[in-house]
Amino acid sequence: MTDARTLLSESADPMSNDDVVDVLNDLLEITRDGGYGFLACAEEVKSATLKDTFVRRAESCKAAESELVGLIRQYGGEPAEGGTAAGAMHRGWVHLKGSVGANSELSILESCERGEDAAVAQYRKALKQNLPTDVRVAVQRQADGAQSNHDQIRDLRNAARAADN
Repeated sequence: MTDARTLLSESADPMSNDDVVDVLNDLLEITRDGGYGFLACAEEVKSATLKDTFVRRAESCKAAESELVGLIRQYGGEPAEGGTAAGAMHRGWVHLKGSVGANSELSILESCERGEDAAVAQYRKALKQNLPTDVRVAVQRQADGAQSNHDQIRDLRNAARAADN
């Protein structure tokens, strides 16, 4: 039985190195956004457990970032600088809410989950491309990590919601 990935790789032309680099740089930016976002959330929460969770998630983003930079260079590209403008605005919103006292753990977790939604969507988009096998393996592993991050934050958000009721 042939799955959709096999059909894609059999029917689509291989991507040029420049196209691979473009996909990887998009992932690099969203991964940086995730790392920066988790650190911003860690600064705004009071719970030591949540701080630790956010810092660990930021560290996993940093590891993914390092892997993406290596792949970008392997394919002859130059790694993008920084994250996305949307990510910067999102982090600014988290900090603004904290500075005016509008932050609750629930609101921080909701903001964090929205950021992870964007990351998961970007990885899904990348996986629809006809990536070289080595890149696809790395991107799939990172996509699984982004989904795991999302699910953990969602579960923490659900627990915070239940505690508020």
